[in-house]
Amino acid sequence: MAQILVRNLTEDIVARLKLLAANENKSMEQYLREVVIRAAGMTQAEAVEQLRQIRERTEPIDFDSTAAIREDRDSR
Repeated sequence: MAQILVRNLTEDIVARLKLLAANENKSMEQYLREVVIRAAGMTQAEAVEQLRQIRERTEPIDFDSTAAIREDRDSR
């Protein structure tokens, strides 16, 4: 796994990050890891494109759930 070193943070910033982490009962390292992971997540446009690609590879489903629901309901 890669590591990142962030330089030149003021003591006030570090203290605030420690407080935010403590409020979530996490270490500052874990808290910051989660912040970075969220920040590096997919944009909405990337997510939409990924879903479009999946839809292209997926066969359409021709299934009428009405009959299955009636059959299940009638079996009770």
